[in-house]
Amino acid sequence: MLNLQLGIRYTVGKISQEPRHEIGSSDFGPQACVELRFPRSGSRLTPCHESVDFRWKDYCPKVFRHLREMFKIDTADYMLSICGNDALRELASPGKSGSVFFLSHDDRYIIKTLRKSEVKVLLGMLPSYYHHVQMYENMLITKFFGVHRVKPFGGRKVRFVVMGNMLCTDLHIHRRYDLKGSLQGRWTDNGEIDENTTLKDLDLKYVFQLEPSWREALLKQLVCDCRLLESQGIMDYSVLLGLHFRAPQHSATLSPELSTVPTNLTHSSCVTYANEQAGRFAEMGCSHRGLVLVPRQPGNETSTPGLHVRGSPLRAPAGGDGEVDLLLPGTARRLQIQLGVNMPARADRRFDENDACREDKVLEEVHDVVLYLGIIDILQAYGVTKRIEHAYKSLHYDPLSISAVGPKVYAKRFQEFVSSIFPPTTNQTN
Repeated sequence: MLNLQLGIRYTVGKISQEPRHEIGSSDFGPQACVELRFPRSGSRLTPCHESVDFRWKDYCPKVFRHLREMFKIDTADYMLSICGNDALRELASPGKSGSVFFLSHDDRYIIKTLRKSEVKVLLGMLPSYYHHVQMYENMLITKFFGVHRVKPFGGRKVRFVVMGNMLCTDLHIHRRYDLKGSLQGRWTDNGEIDENTTLKDLDLKYVFQLEPSWREALLKQLVCDCRLLESQGIMDYSVLLGLHFRAPQHSATLSPELSTVPTNLTHSSCVTYANEQAGRFAEMGCSHRGLVLVPRQPGNETSTPGLHVRGSPLRAPAGGDGEVDLLLPGTARRLQIQLGVNMPARADRRFDENDACREDKVLEEVHDVVLYLGIIDILQAYGVTKRIEHAYKSLHYDPLSISAVGPKVYAKRFQEFVSSIFPPTTNQTN
């Protein structure tokens, strides 16, 4: 961890001082990597430190500098988040990959160890990924900000990627899901489920009603993102879905800052508009009983945008197609609504004949929720190992229900699944 912080502090700080230039083909690939030695006693280029001697490798630093700038990340803030005096926190891995996860002290960034094969996939797709970021401001795919390698003296090579934390929010995340759109083995075995448990496809007992234009924008962006992944031969990715429930039984779990009742919430005209807005949404089948949309005011500093998001705030047709903020009753701040971030919705409980619910039964059948979502785990190529897994599991299970399928089939099934958990409202045609 210390080696990682030292390496990032030095290389990110150094490249930020270099003149900025347009990215070209020479900035991608193995030839664009930078290697340094960090002796404990320090050197002409590196500071002294308390760890063992180690070698450091920075992959495509100029490309990742541009990516950080595109997501409006200040270099000083970035280094302070990851390399400050506060230690990185190690997280339990929710998957089977064996990767180690670290979280920055301010929750903004996740650092994940990668296998050599995953680094190869990431570097191979980096030119297309970079172009995709330029093309789509509202992309839902994981935001990558740096790839590095540490090799302590006498130790093994450890590779890391720095990513944006999609669930970084002041609101309490009550449920989190890792959803692939496959069914085989996709449930959580944990005997006791809590707010830190990562649930899976068969654990999801809700569908979500979004404002129709937001649903359309979400599914349209999903198609674009899946097209990129399919073109790179990627499969086995997931939707990370975080839910904040606006329910009475959860009100005590909100952070103290958000539980404070303000003395001057809004002026009278804004309250009148909010009431009208709620009525219009109710007519559309998208009422938000504990959530209120208010007109976004240009330059309003009280509106909190999502982290690492570049796109414009979403608009609400019910508000005259103007940009809107999310106002949570009992809070002092507005939240800027963007694709995949701070999205108000209605969660409707799904029931079936085998409704042996794996979640606790405290939650109501219908809830107002705030959604956070994005596409994660995008570094698995459909190579020989996955082809063998597909062939083997196809002998025992329905080939379409297993996770290991080809990129084209996977993308189609993935999009259909996400569309099914965000069904059209009653007044919306397919």
